[in-house]
Amino acid sequence: MSAPPPPPLRAWKERQLFVPGWAAPFVNPFYFARRGLLAGLREFWPQLTGDVLDVGCGRQPYREFIPATRYVGLEVDTPRTRASFSADAYYDGRTLPFPDASFDAVLCSQVFEHVFAPAEFLAEIRRVLRPGGRLLLTVPFVWDEHEQPHDFARYSSFGLRALLEQAGFAVAAQRKSTADSRVLFQLVNAYLYKTTRTSSRGLDWLAMLALMAPVNLLGLAVGWLLPANPDLYLDNIVLARKPEGASPAVLFGAGPTAQTGVAPPRKTAS
Repeated sequence: MSAPPPPPLRAWKERQLFVPGWAAPFVNPFYFARRGLLAGLREFWPQLTGDVLDVGCGRQPYREFIPATRYVGLEVDTPRTRASFSADAYYDGRTLPFPDASFDAVLCSQVFEHVFAPAEFLAEIRRVLRPGGRLLLTVPFVWDEHEQPHDFARYSSFGLRALLEQAGFAVAAQRKSTADSRVLFQLVNAYLYKTTRTSSRGLDWLAMLALMAPVNLLGLAVGWLLPANPDLYLDNIVLARKPEGASPAVLFGAGPTAQTGVAPPRKTAS
């Protein structure tokens, strides 16, 4: 059973977290990360057609933007994910619960850093993709530890490409999000978010408005004034393809005995 919908105000705030609008700088401590991520994803969403699998879907914040014929949100099967998220299917963290060549596209956003065995995980994704199928993958490059203790890696653009190619994917496009001085302001707000959290929702709102919103606004101004730096950025965004004519069988021995070591993925602060 899916989690019940949140109250209207909370639903509005959650939308500002993942789909930042004009009010987001005042309510979203991860404004620059989510804004950059959204811009990068939007470029490739039109290619996610047909049967689409969202791995680590959380509350499926991007579902409305993806032109899928069939959309399946997948989460690791734990009491927390069943109570909190809106998944359509669950799995054991080892083997994706679908036959070979079940999907035309896979979305995997801000989950890969929580995968302890990335080669086997990618092999499972490749297995359930049809030949010519697309994988839209996002993963942090600069970010603090989160979802502890299930935070296992950060990937450079070169390391991520190498892993995908070793897993039998062809990288079609690769982007870096927020590659400018806004990285620094986002890290300041990530620090403030963690160090000012309380058990009071009112106090948390006050900290957001008094501390983090000014950092967002200052970051907007400074980011406009200073030049970009392609070597320092928040997230990798990659579109990869399973080659045409590729067999469903995957590399690295994935399949019923594969051990992907996936922690419960959830779309939160990363």
